[in-house]
Amino acid sequence: MNRSVIRYMLAKVILLTGVCMLFPSIVSLFYKESIGGIYLACSIICLVVGQLLSFKPKNTSFYAREGFLVVSLSWIVISIIGAFPFYLGKELPTFTDSLFEIISGFTTTGASVALNVEDFSHASLFWRTFSHWFGGMGVLVFLLAILPSTSGQTMYFMKAESPGPSVGKLVPKMQSTAKYLYSIYAGLTALEIVFLLFGGMGVFDAICTAFGTAGTGGFGNYSSSIGGFNTYIQIIVTIFMMLFGVNFNAYFLIVMKRFKDAVFMEEVRWYFGIYASAVLAITLNLTLVGGNFLTNLQQAAFQGASIMTTTGFSTLDFNLWPHFSKVIMIMLMFIGACAGSTGGGIKVSRILIYLKTVYKELQHLISPRNIKIVMVENKPVDHDVVRSVNIFLIAYLAIFAGSVAIVSLDNFDASTTFSSVAATLNNIGPGLNLVGPMGNFSMFSHLSKYVLMFDMLAGRLEIFPMLLLFMPKAWTSR
Repeated sequence: MNRSVIRYMLAKVILLTGVCMLFPSIVSLFYKESIGGIYLACSIICLVVGQLLSFKPKNTSFYAREGFLVVSLSWIVISIIGAFPFYLGKELPTFTDSLFEIISGFTTTGASVALNVEDFSHASLFWRTFSHWFGGMGVLVFLLAILPSTSGQTMYFMKAESPGPSVGKLVPKMQSTAKYLYSIYAGLTALEIVFLLFGGMGVFDAICTAFGTAGTGGFGNYSSSIGGFNTYIQIIVTIFMMLFGVNFNAYFLIVMKRFKDAVFMEEVRWYFGIYASAVLAITLNLTLVGGNFLTNLQQAAFQGASIMTTTGFSTLDFNLWPHFSKVIMIMLMFIGACAGSTGGGIKVSRILIYLKTVYKELQHLISPRNIKIVMVENKPVDHDVVRSVNIFLIAYLAIFAGSVAIVSLDNFDASTTFSSVAATLNNIGPGLNLVGPMGNFSMFSHLSKYVLMFDMLAGRLEIFPMLLLFMPKAWTSR
């Protein structure tokens, strides 16, 4: 194992975190808040420590093991650092709560332990939502975009941090790929801010809301989330939640003027098809129970987009919806957004592969001698990819079951326990009952909170980088 590369990359992550903490310091200066001194002190410490540790290693070669360990350790390090301002500034009562809140931020989960978010300073409100934007595309992806490559093997960082069953280069150089991704990401974020300002939202709220939407995170500046804003704002947020749940390869194809290829991406078509079907089913169900069709359609569209893209914003308490609509919402929790997006969940691409694998097996039972191949995007899916998505599901279910068992020790109702794990492992935020849109996660024990924190990190990093930390062989020399 090349420990010097791990140390070097972690030092760069600490430096980057220190730079990012300057932003809430500036916000606090603008609003004349004393907590800005804490953010500034944390920033300076990070910059000093990061600089001391960032001397370049003699041997810059590394492999998948180092890449996965760097990614998982980086997310743990930035979470620990990012929690200190919440704790030292007394925004939250314990360090455990502070760590839960910032892990929820960086992993774009949006599950909160804050009893009254309106009590937070502007600096901390900004830090919460900026953590969504920072973590949405990926910390290491950002580093690849701004730093010279440590070697030609930086694909390992991308594979470990990017959501989805496989990762490829958009352009020959990985650094250029990272730059394209973040340019598209920043451009869409800026565009949403403009639309929100046009709808009458204040500058600070518009920036924070756009950060929460872009990272599909869902932290809001108000306990009512987006419910207190007008219909225009809610529609704009709905549209951009869906846009950020799209595979970013589609946007790259649009930039390259390959519009036909972007429109006919199979995963994207399934993504919008599943969403449209779910919204229609919920709308009809709500209308049959009572209410105006157009109002139900708008609310179903917002909540459906929020849950499927794992953003977690809310405009109402969908706990009060009929059981049929709540079941659809639970299904959307697990499906999630597209691979290569900022969304969580199992991902539409994996669902596609699972369904096509089942269909292939059924065909094989009918005609054993015929050779059938799983095709996605009109291309054969490599056997290694099929194997990896199957193993992902096994690991996912094992973590889910283990987490539910531990969290159930708190003796909350089954719906709360089940949905709290689903909401964190899928990086959604709100669940059902006590952890629904109008609730939070503050009532859980410290043990349950740490389990849910692990779930948030495992869900964001596609499970395997976090599991690798617990394998002794991963830490030994080759």
